[in-house]
Amino acid sequence: MAAYGLYSHIQSNRRRSLILLVGLFFLVYVLVYAGALVAEGLSLDADLNTLMQLAWIDFLQAAPYATIGAALWVAIAYFFHQSMIDALTGGQEVKRGDAPRLYNILENLCISRGIAMPKLKVMDSEALNAFATGMNPKQYSITVTTGLLNRLDDAEIESVLGHELTHIRNGDVRMMVIAVIIAGAVAFFVELIFRLWFYNSFGFGGSRSQRRDGGAGLAILIAIALLVVAYVLSFVIRLALSRSREFLADAGSVELTHNPNAMISALRKIEGRGELQRTTSAVMEMCIDNPREGFGELFDTHPSVDSRVAALVKFAGGHDPGPIALPPQSDEDDEQAAAGPWGAESGPGRASDDEASNAPEPWSEPSPGQSSQPSSAPSSVSAPGPWGPHRGS
Repeated sequence: MAAYGLYSHIQSNRRRSLILLVGLFFLVYVLVYAGALVAEGLSLDADLNTLMQLAWIDFLQAAPYATIGAALWVAIAYFFHQSMIDALTGGQEVKRGDAPRLYNILENLCISRGIAMPKLKVMDSEALNAFATGMNPKQYSITVTTGLLNRLDDAEIESVLGHELTHIRNGDVRMMVIAVIIAGAVAFFVELIFRLWFYNSFGFGGSRSQRRDGGAGLAILIAIALLVVAYVLSFVIRLALSRSREFLADAGSVELTHNPNAMISALRKIEGRGELQRTTSAVMEMCIDNPREGFGELFDTHPSVDSRVAALVKFAGGHDPGPIALPPQSDEDDEQAAAGPWGAESGPGRASDDEASNAPEPWSEPSPGQSSQPSSAPSSVSAPGPWGPHRGS
């Protein structure tokens, strides 16, 4: 378990990614044939075999266009999926000057293993969560919430970033994006076919009354069954992605940071507090924890925090403190969140107020003549960045 970048897992993910792409085109072809069967059943009064043969001829004629459409869908998702995710979550990219504490933690992790530095983004949310996205090294990015930054200390944040870096290294991120593309494409085609069906059924009334046998009715029932199967399969594909990826990402984080206790405490703090409001289930499936559950754990995309912590205790020698109760968000915390998690005031998990008042920022040296007190002269503080005031270089 404690192996970062398991080559067998990486190779398996690459094979699964190719299989998923092939599966996308297969499901699209099934939908096209189902649509052709619906069209023939609504327009002709013939026996079932005749309708199925005619639908197959229609399918062969439409297959090239369906292939082009599916390829175009994949291309759009490949180049613009990050923009769509950012639009949903409100994530904004930050640089070293905007978030020196967070940026340096991630940079140190990348340097320690020679990993290309992904883009770093922050979304404004009280939820405690993080996720990685991207299809290639130029697109990879890690997004964290302001709630996670305010509630976790540096060691715990480092563990979370190590977890997401492992997802990138192991190819989990690319595979999840492909699975989301498949689900979106299938949902689009199913909705399109149903809309066309209802339009033809009720826009051109009287066609059903002219049928003299049950061939058309059976053809439509078969088509509906194919549509339902394709839609369910697109959903199952996402659930069928091995949940062992989360165990491996936890283990990879421990190997990166050499701190299993930080990974365990981070999971315990995130537990039950990761719900991202106004985001789709596809985004939640990419997060470090997905609190949205199905029947028991049958339809859960993530193993439970208890099972992940138990694995870390067993294989990495960590200590489980049990569920961690976080104090309610105070007024001071709200002011800090408004100013940004990298402002002059210390947040939860950081140094105390007395320590903060007598110590410089951990990632920079005070400029000449600059006081170490948080209430230093305005001239020693640069203009605020998008996430709050930060030290000038």
